[in-house]
Amino acid sequence: MKKIGLFLATTPHTGGIFQYGQTLLTALAALPKNIYETTTICGSDAWVRHAREQDLTVREIPPCGSFRLIARLWRLLRLPVKVWRAACLHCHPLTSLMLQEKCRLWVYPGQDMWSYLIPVPSLGAIHDLMHRYERRFPEVSASGRYYLREWDCANMCRWTKGILVDSETGRQQVAESYGLDPAKIHVLPYIAPPSVCRDFDLQAVDARYGLPPKFIFYPAQFWEHKNHQGLVLALSQLKESLPDLQLVFTGLKARHYPVIWKLIQDLGLAYRIHFLDYVPDCDMPALYRRARALVMPTFFGPTNIPPLEAFAAGCPVAVSNIYGMPDQVGDAALLFDPNSIDEITHCIRRLWTDDQLCLELIRKGRQHTATWNRDTFHQTFQDILGKVVT
Repeated sequence: MKKIGLFLATTPHTGGIFQYGQTLLTALAALPKNIYETTTICGSDAWVRHAREQDLTVREIPPCGSFRLIARLWRLLRLPVKVWRAACLHCHPLTSLMLQEKCRLWVYPGQDMWSYLIPVPSLGAIHDLMHRYERRFPEVSASGRYYLREWDCANMCRWTKGILVDSETGRQQVAESYGLDPAKIHVLPYIAPPSVCRDFDLQAVDARYGLPPKFIFYPAQFWEHKNHQGLVLALSQLKESLPDLQLVFTGLKARHYPVIWKLIQDLGLAYRIHFLDYVPDCDMPALYRRARALVMPTFFGPTNIPPLEAFAAGCPVAVSNIYGMPDQVGDAALLFDPNSIDEITHCIRRLWTDDQLCLELIRKGRQHTATWNRDTFHQTFQDILGKVVT
């Protein structure tokens, strides 16, 4: 019997990484019981609830605040990881708990420092290397973030037994950035999280958020790289020819939000753009269903989860034509250059005015979902474990 553990420390507000953890949680629960024994270590009540819903054993992360602070200082000073790992064997409460579980492998869905700082066999995840490929954005480069991300990724490649990536593009970027043997890099593409398939009360969600009759949807935190500005400028170009065009944004009003809000006010578009703040997973399927289309002008990849959520919910999609996104969506979405306001504008106009185009994109999106779905994700995850677990 092979025992596998899943380390779940992210919070719902982390967005895509939290959703990726949800899909790995269901994949863990689906492993053959005659081959695998499973357990989880959870860092929040949300994860405890999700794990118990999957009938998985739950262990909660023990109090280790001082160790987390020391670990952050250790990373900042770039002290030897080997020394930290040796010390953890004797005094770290999380290490003690993981060793007690006697797992053959611990899986870390987040891009997590514990994947290399805790001396247990681990499979880490590198979701992106945009601090290398898109260093112009302060959220991955300023205030020492570049060096911390670089330190984490390099050490994950050194100390873990394998790395999960989202795409062939992700595999190539990790291999060329850190010289890692491609055989240790395992492609596990994203799928829509389980929450997108839940039942919902469309009228209740509509009333709760005061949604306009028809709108373009963009669910994203207000990081600069998310390029909300591109949608706002496209709306400005279309405000005369499409007088009923509306945008709906979700995400906490933080980070780059003040800049976006000032731009909206300067362009006189406040009455055309709706901010819903943080929206729980249970309401997202209804928002996708109500939207005319998802338009995602992000500068980051390699791939993203919202297009897959939209496919599953029957929402037409347009996304940035960069990194691994064209391969991710195939012919099921419109593509545009996120640097080109004219191209974004053209896509929005087509989606807003062409009913047949939208129906065709919905059909192709559902085909995409049927091809790469939960069953194929689970089987791919099991195949990866077969390669990594010795």
